[in-house]
Amino acid sequence: MEPSDLADVLSAVRTFIRKEVVPLEEQIDAEDAIPERIIATCKEMGLYGFAIPEEYGGLGMTLEEEAQLAFELGWTTPALRSLFGTNNGIAGQVLLVGGTDEQKKAWLPRLASGEVTASFGLTEADAGSDPSGLVTAARREGTGWVINGSKRFITNAPVADVIMVFARTNPDAVGNRGISTFLVPAGTPGLTIGPKDHKMGQFGAWTADVHLDDVRVPAEALVGGEAGLDQGFRTATKCLAHGRAHIAALCVGMAGRLVHESVEFAKTRQQGGRPIASYQLIQGLIADSITDHYAGRALVLDVARAYDAGTDKVKGPSAAKYFASEMVGRVADRAVQVHGGAGYIRGVAVERFYRDARLFRIYEGTSQIQQVIIARLALGAAARG
Repeated sequence: MEPSDLADVLSAVRTFIRKEVVPLEEQIDAEDAIPERIIATCKEMGLYGFAIPEEYGGLGMTLEEEAQLAFELGWTTPALRSLFGTNNGIAGQVLLVGGTDEQKKAWLPRLASGEVTASFGLTEADAGSDPSGLVTAARREGTGWVINGSKRFITNAPVADVIMVFARTNPDAVGNRGISTFLVPAGTPGLTIGPKDHKMGQFGAWTADVHLDDVRVPAEALVGGEAGLDQGFRTATKCLAHGRAHIAALCVGMAGRLVHESVEFAKTRQQGGRPIASYQLIQGLIADSITDHYAGRALVLDVARAYDAGTDKVKGPSAAKYFASEMVGRVADRAVQVHGGAGYIRGVAVERFYRDARLFRIYEGTSQIQQVIIARLALGAAARG
């Protein structure tokens, strides 16, 4: 993307978020839903396809460009980004990384336009950050496949038009091996979606269980065709690495908003006849948050550049996701502290962001999983004894 084009996109998104979405944050949180007009605008702006190549109708952003977009998206409720995050991220990346040409042509243009919403069906009740416990299974039947199992905490499942389902296709394989990915359209007999989860935060971003009972799909539903058989874990790890860098950038954007809220409140809140901004202990809290925000932004951009250059597609994204998700938690906690009692009241932005931020340390690989990835890549065989 040309620098001028990127600047135009970022400016348009910034204006849209701050003028159209921010005023609706309390409504979105209370109603657990994004207004339809906001969804329509996201589609018109190309946000459902920012990471999808231009040849398939997307904006074709590099990861560095995507990170800058995520900085803007992070300014408001993360429910907005969840609308189209899976299309560009872990679900859409399944096709970009492992799909056949026919699968890409059939699905990516519809993902990019927002005609279709995709979900990433990997997590199960006993298989989260470590998919080795995955028990959803697919067996051959004739020329197609029959899938049985359940998925847990699947983002956008209640509105998904297609779910990328990870299932064990080789029952004799151990650990992460013998797993494949299938395109399962909504409405396929045997596919049912559970009720929406009632979460701590991130209201407006829907997750739910997915159940597959003798779900029959044709041979062409196997992502990558026969070449993709038993390659599901490898595909998932590549998709998750990209997604981790994106989530890190989103955390940086949220930290920026939290710093803004803290600064504005400290300048106007009076205590002892003067703004609390005049007290050095308040200044210390804000200085720490500003420093955290700077560090997160620099790290994410550096990691994104390395990812685009092909020099680091694993360790960097894990380090960025680990640092930024922990960082925004610290910044959110300080923001509540600066606000005092007001920061504990519903309807105050920092209270909502405090709840929203907690999830970032869990999904797309917990902080502990990121620690393991980072350490093992550095230590090699010694980390395994």
